[in-house]
Amino acid sequence: MERAADEDGLGARERDILALERRGFSGPGAKERAIREELDLSPVRYYQLLNALLDDARALAHDPVTVNRLRRVREARRAER
Repeated sequence: MERAADEDGLGARERDILALERRGFSGPGAKERAIREELDLSPVRYYQLLNALLDDARALAHDPVTVNRLRRVREARRAER
């Protein structure tokens, strides 16, 4: 593992989750399939981990664009309720 990859303090799984969120998915079910096949996680567990990552300063430092975008989406959904 590269030294630069650990400097942000995130583990490989956390970096992989953020990387998956940066991608675009075509068609229904494509993202859920990628979650299962690439990360070996259930979608429910994936979203639990992702939600925790959005509150983690290390994730923000690692990928501020993705984390801030997802935080805005999360807040918009909360406001709708």
